Amino acid sequence: MSEQVLVQARVDKKLKDEVSEIYVALGMDLPTAIRMFLVKSKEERGLPFVAVLPPKESAVSRDDSLALFDWRQAMASSFAEDMTEEDIEKKIKTARKDYKSKKQ
Repeated sequence: MSEQVLVQARVDKKLKDEVSEIYVALGMDLPTAIRMFLVKSKEERGLPFVAVLPPKESAVSRDDSLALFDWRQAMASSFAEDMTEEDIEKKIKTARKDYKSKKQ
């Protein structure tokens, strides 16, 4: 087994509680969701979702912002639905194995 490290981040308590409820409804806890994010980031070699700024000269309307938020939520939901807990564990084990083989 490869070496484990602790990753810490400060977030707003309300945000943490809200997303924790979402992950519990999806059958996972917050640490599993964070590991999924990290594994998917490695696979994508970047953020596992679209993250772009609008052109400086364009003003984004509230409706456009809400539409973008809805789209991002849908993308996050479809990502989580596509992976079972077993899939996540397999990805983590594979990543650990790859990391260990690269260290040697």
